[in-house]
Amino acid sequence: MSELKLITIRDVETEHINFLWRPYIAYGKLTVVQGDPGDGKTTMMLAIAAAVTRGESVGGGDKTTPADVIFQTAEDGLADTIKPRLEHLGADCNRIHVIDEEDRTLSLADERIEASIVRTDAKLFIIDPLQAYLGGADMNGTGGVRPLMKRLAAVAEDTGAAIVLIGHLNKNASSKSVYRGLGSIDIPAAARSVLTVGRLTDVDENMRAFIQTKSNLAPAGKPRAFGLDPANGFCWLGDCDVTIEELLDGKKEEKSASQQDLAKAFITGLLAGGDVASDDVYAKGADAGFPAITLKRAKSKLPVKSEKRGKEWFWVWEQAQGYQSAQQRDAAPDSAHGAGYVNGKLAAETLDTLDTLALEDAS
Repeated sequence: MSELKLITIRDVETEHINFLWRPYIAYGKLTVVQGDPGDGKTTMMLAIAAAVTRGESVGGGDKTTPADVIFQTAEDGLADTIKPRLEHLGADCNRIHVIDEEDRTLSLADERIEASIVRTDAKLFIIDPLQAYLGGADMNGTGGVRPLMKRLAAVAEDTGAAIVLIGHLNKNASSKSVYRGLGSIDIPAAARSVLTVGRLTDVDENMRAFIQTKSNLAPAGKPRAFGLDPANGFCWLGDCDVTIEELLDGKKEEKSASQQDLAKAFITGLLAGGDVASDDVYAKGADAGFPAITLKRAKSKLPVKSEKRGKEWFWVWEQAQGYQSAQQRDAAPDSAHGAGYVNGKLAAETLDTLDTLALEDAS
């Protein structure tokens, strides 16, 4: 009979959770980012990685010290896809590393994951997609996946790095969102946070959002929207009132439709007397019970555009110009961060009908 060992909770030292981005991505824990191909999962995580390398806030969070990132991908080429995207996003590419798999393919149980984090003191390790790094284990069976996830969770805890696994969704639309990820339920079960990414094509074909469908470490965060332009431009668009049904299935809830109709009527009445400063629109909208993202979505359905006058933005009742490429704008690039950056920040001009959704936020 083996010797019985007990741990008394009184003797356990309490530890506080630190977040790379509260409450979405925690240091020392596993996070899963899941979505369909082309929905912006990788671009979103590259944007977060770029912010980490610059020590800038992620999605409006706290600024940090610039740190290293390891980005392991089995889908996109480093030279023709990953590096150009990182440069466009203004990443410090001296701080982004990839484990060389030329001689030996990496797996989630590979000791090189922990070794690379220790050597670089990386604060963020991204694996894209996780299905490519199972080392031959049956992704649908608990016997093979559970030990891999347990091992990876231990690496995150031991190193203090945030480890993010990017995965695809299955086609079972009838399942709960947490079960929509490809593979065994042990994958999201091991993660402390699961972010489900999808499209918001009812607003703009280039608009995306994510919903935190699992959060074990803090109250779940609000859904967040972001925009992509045809040239891989990226911009955070703030909180979003989208539901998981809308995000995954395109279903429109009656409450959401009614709220948007009310917001459209509110904007129409507000602009009846002439142009209104965007700050005033948001302030008066908040007083009337409309979140900023609801006003933006309603605005996209109206002949209203944003117009900058000096340093202030105004909402103008005029036919919108539509979505345009960032290359059509005349913002001068910041050489320290790459094309599309001004003063170290992604130029808001990377979006245009997301002008109306993003330019004001970035000004």
